[in-house]
Amino acid sequence: MAQLELLDAHMGNVGGLPIRRALPTAARRRVGAWCFLDHAGPADLQAPMRVGPHPHTGLQTFSWLIEGEILHRDSLGHEQILRPGQVNLMTAGRGICHSEESLSPRLQLAQLWIALPDAVRHCAPAFEHFPRLPQWSEGGFHLTLLVGHCDSAKEGHHQSPVPTHTPLLGIDLACKAAARLQLPLQRGFEHGLMVLEGRLEVQIDGQQEWLEPGRLLYVPPGGSQLLLRSEGAARVLLLGGEPLDEPVLLWWNFVGRSNEEMRQWADGWNTGVGPFGEVRGYDGDRLIAPDASALRLRGG
Repeated sequence: MAQLELLDAHMGNVGGLPIRRALPTAARRRVGAWCFLDHAGPADLQAPMRVGPHPHTGLQTFSWLIEGEILHRDSLGHEQILRPGQVNLMTAGRGICHSEESLSPRLQLAQLWIALPDAVRHCAPAFEHFPRLPQWSEGGFHLTLLVGHCDSAKEGHHQSPVPTHTPLLGIDLACKAAARLQLPLQRGFEHGLMVLEGRLEVQIDGQQEWLEPGRLLYVPPGGSQLLLRSEGAARVLLLGGEPLDEPVLLWWNFVGRSNEEMRQWADGWNTGVGPFGEVRGYDGDRLIAPDASALRLRGG
């Protein structure tokens, strides 16, 4: 197995909520089909988070809520409150738009995007809410299986109900005190680990790193065993997937394959003639796409 890569997240702000953006970066664009990872919060909000209607294409938005409540509205007519321990999965396909508003003074979540493979990226848009996911405890950690499957030494096989278009893995692991856990990894997957709270020692087949919030550890394909050790309360997100060998482009809220696609989507959204529809019920302005006339992106 090749060397592990330790990557710094970028600090930012979305709708008044501080975020750490771990994907994409110049050094690493994706982990499997996971192409975007924001860790938002934990934060006590001075004002409600409000993200006005905005479009997406060619991806799935994956919202994993840890603290607080968020109201999702989309152009298919869905209104869904997302609560801790739940996942919202929105498939943009050929085009959708949505808005997000916080309903609580404190918020923490992981906001992820999944790049759709070329064969299905123009599919019809859809939205699904998953109020219950597989959970179990092992080695002092409490595990929630977000996506994919995982074998537990104590409790056997677990399978997430969240559907995927490429082989993926997502697990949230949290502990309240010192903990130690060993998990098998799928050798054909690349993996990423991001600590959301606390501090963790990570060992992959003898290679060791200490992780704190704000850094993503990239694990190339070939890893077979993951050892996690914490000396106190901590939370880490484990992502994985088969490498997506397609020249994916990501710009603003779009995932596509060409600069021309991006320009057409941006113009369509700004002029109201695209495939995105309209969000009803949000009492604010929609977001405007940046000027894409001179866009020059390279697939990665």
